[in-house]
Amino acid sequence: MAGNSNLTATVFFLALTGGILPAIFWLWFWLKEDPHPEPRGILVATFLSGMVVVGAAFLFEYFFSLYFSGIVLLLLWAFTEEILKYFAAWKTAFSKPSFDEPIDALVYLITAALGFAALENIFFILKTFSTDGMLSSFITGNLRFIGATMLHTATSAIVGASLAFAFFHKEKRKYNVLGGLFLAGFLHFIFNYFIIKSGGENVLKIFIPLWLGIIIIIFIFEKVKRINN
Repeated sequence: MAGNSNLTATVFFLALTGGILPAIFWLWFWLKEDPHPEPRGILVATFLSGMVVVGAAFLFEYFFSLYFSGIVLLLLWAFTEEILKYFAAWKTAFSKPSFDEPIDALVYLITAALGFAALENIFFILKTFSTDGMLSSFITGNLRFIGATMLHTATSAIVGASLAFAFFHKEKRKYNVLGGLFLAGFLHFIFNYFIIKSGGENVLKIFIPLWLGIIIIIFIFEKVKRINN
């Protein structure tokens, strides 16, 4: 019994580490791009909100799986996650006085996305361990560090950039956000589609566009920093 308890504790520790640390690393990386750091309390709340909406995502995705399949189901899953990540940032940060410059849209959306990715990664690692063992869980954790975490970051950054470029034009914000959500959801769907189609083979090749996306986001940050009223 004690051995099982120790094993369970070890598994949970590894899952938490594999889920949280990559997200914290990326959060630290992107927060360095903000010349005027946001209040830590709101950043933490936004990160936690991103984690909370994972539960809603699972419920919606389960419901959709009862009535849809194939490409339609993948589309619904992708758009659901993008909308929920935006909702987490909007509900937690966008109504606060600290949301006072264009780059904040990128910072808060990426923060919510990383919270979402962190909890999602924890669940995937736990699931993988229960079916395939610790080694497979370790590999899964590393692949999700490369893939899923960057995917959530990149797609939410698209929405954040869409909002940032309309920051001083409130009449355009709604249309920009809708356009950003559409593009983010579609790219999310494309990534998931090719991951499934590959059957687990040549996965690293599919991750290459994500690395390119991260480089593009760095340039977007620099562009957003230069937006003036």
